[in-house]
Amino acid sequence: MSLRYLIALGSNQRHHRLGSPERVLAAAMLELDREGVKLVASAPVMRSAPLGPSRRRYANSAALVKSKLDPPALLVRLKSIEAQFGRRRGGQRWAARVLDLDIVLWSGGAWCSPGLIVPHPLFRARSFVLTPAIAIAGTWRDPVTGLSLRHLQARLTRPRPAPR
Repeated sequence: MSLRYLIALGSNQRHHRLGSPERVLAAAMLELDREGVKLVASAPVMRSAPLGPSRRRYANSAALVKSKLDPPALLVRLKSIEAQFGRRRGGQRWAARVLDLDIVLWSGGAWCSPGLIVPHPLFRARSFVLTPAIAIAGTWRDPVTGLSLRHLQARLTRPRPAPR
């Protein structure tokens, strides 16, 4: 049985061999496919401002994939790919990184285990996740809120009146 996943990809550091963050994301999508995680669709890359202490802008994208792996096993595979690209664990939170791969949603609904919560707990508040995701999975629904990714993005970006 194949499971579907929405994966968020991010990079804001050049890779010594691959080059720019955009090229890192393209190579990461190819690596997903080589690692037995079938790439179904990929979103265009967008640039976003960093969160936290990093000063480098991010290249962000999303991938719709199929896999027979359950969420914890897929997470192990994603962390292995990050390590292959030079990502080191530890250090300052939200610092510059060569590659970041996160499970945002999966076809099984919600999942909670030590070290893994799906849907990703912060994706609803992150336009840099939602914008690429709606390009490939705009009608996919958040199992917690019941809202589609398009609805979540509209809520996040709607104009609000200025405080008085």
